Amino acid sequence: MELSVLGIDLAKQVFELYGINARGQEVLSRRVTRKRLLASVAQVPACLVVMEACGTAHYWAREIEKLGHRVKLLRAKDVKAYVQGDKDDRHDAAAIAEAGTRAHLRAVAINSVEQQDLQSLHRIRELLVKQRTALANQLRGLLAEYGVVMGKSLGVLRRRVPEVLEDADNGLTAGFRASVAEMYERLREFDERVVVYDRRIGAAARADARCERLLEVEGLGPMSASALVAAVGDARQFDSGRQLAACLGVAPAHRGTGGSNRVLGLSKRQGNRYVRTLLIHGARSVVRHAANKTDPRSRWINRLVARSGVNVAAVAVANKNARIAWALLTRAERYRAVEATA
Repeated sequence: MELSVLGIDLAKQVFELYGINARGQEVLSRRVTRKRLLASVAQVPACLVVMEACGTAHYWAREIEKLGHRVKLLRAKDVKAYVQGDKDDRHDAAAIAEAGTRAHLRAVAINSVEQQDLQSLHRIRELLVKQRTALANQLRGLLAEYGVVMGKSLGVLRRRVPEVLEDADNGLTAGFRASVAEMYERLREFDERVVVYDRRIGAAARADARCERLLEVEGLGPMSASALVAAVGDARQFDSGRQLAACLGVAPAHRGTGGSNRVLGLSKRQGNRYVRTLLIHGARSVVRHAANKTDPRSRWINRLVARSGVNVAAVAVANKNARIAWALLTRAERYRAVEATA
């Protein structure tokens, strides 16, 4: 079989395979079950296997590489433009194969098992924080129905709920008090679980040489450093620090026509939202503490704050940290503070 590119439309149980030769002609179209996927791929000649970077894609990529194939992962939005006809599995697989032949489409780096371990810690912690926030909001709302209004912060809620439970004159019934006490205990359990995962992420960051180098950058802590490594690995899939910053969503968008380019703001749909949030939170801390410093980096930040405001300065610091991170990861160097320019 003259097979050049094999596109695979991933799913949970049924997978669509679509192969083309060097001239772009269809030479294979097959539907296989999950159990038969690796066996089917092993039977075809060594070629370029292309998949969308979606759920389970990194696992399948590692397994298919063991069979002697080259694997390329593409973003789903890059593949969408090549879908012909009505959407179905076969058309999706054909679009994936077609997109795989386009050299200008940037491939998504295949995550290692170690990266997925780090990413799993972050995903579990993120879920715990969301569940804790939902529980706190419900508890705050239920208490407000009884005339007990509290501030938005978790600290206020943790401090006030025991006081409310001990107050016998606030009009709360015994049944509702029992419910509030039970919800408060669950809130404390969430706090304890979040702390456990904070420690696990911190330990994992200190044990990873790449994270250790990133931790030397002001504004990058164990959370942001480990999340960055989990997302991009050694960052060698990017040609420059600006490309990494743009991928993470901390570089401004632009729009141009007729030789005129217009710089836009950041899009919330752009980049990795989780990593971007961590980078900007760390940058806000840097901006806040720069007011009392006189080093070149702090002077650049203070000038930027005076000219454009705190928010713009925080994103600019996050952008610069992403570029620094690219240099540290790709070159395996230690951080050296250099003079920043406005």
